[in-house]
Amino acid sequence: KTFRPKRKFEPGTQRFELHKRAQASLNSGVDLKAAVQLPSGEDQNDWVAVHVVDFFNRINLIYGTVCEFCTERTCPVMSGGPKYEYRWQDDMKYKKPTALPAPQYMNLLMDWIEVQINNEDIFPTSVGVPFPKNFLQICKKILCRLFRVFVHVYIHHFDRIILMGAEAHVNTCYKHFYYFVTELNLIDRKELEPL
Repeated sequence: KTFRPKRKFEPGTQRFELHKRAQASLNSGVDLKAAVQLPSGEDQNDWVAVHVVDFFNRINLIYGTVCEFCTERTCPVMSGGPKYEYRWQDDMKYKKPTALPAPQYMNLLMDWIEVQINNEDIFPTSVGVPFPKNFLQICKKILCRLFRVFVHVYIHHFDRIILMGAEAHVNTCYKHFYYFVTELNLIDRKELEPL
């Protein structure tokens, strides 16, 4: 249930070209700080949309590699160590912030993000269809919640990442994420404190 199909960009679209440009920058050994900067002449919403989908895919995969060790017994609370507890609220079933075991929180989170990024009213895929006025607010919330996955994985499951030999990949993904959200000011600095 934690692994989900990757959201793809249609070949020939502007977002597909932006995705290819972002991937080429990352794979070429280029400075990550430079790779996250909005390319000249490109729309910020398109750039953010491409990255939000990509981060969802990558972070979902990272969590998927440790999810069998993240159980209600090992992680009875969604947290980032003793100082940080994350509560779930979706304004539907969970109207108030609710403490949940980490795996339940993760499943709700990934389902919630998947609904957002597959909603054409929020993440339009057709050329010329505008983004909603609150698009950046929605993306900020998605990215803030994805950051919590990094916090949980780093603090509670990084030993497993090391055993799998995946720490370089996870670290690079985190660095890319961190540079992106700080470059475009998409996550409040206070939220970034756990890492």
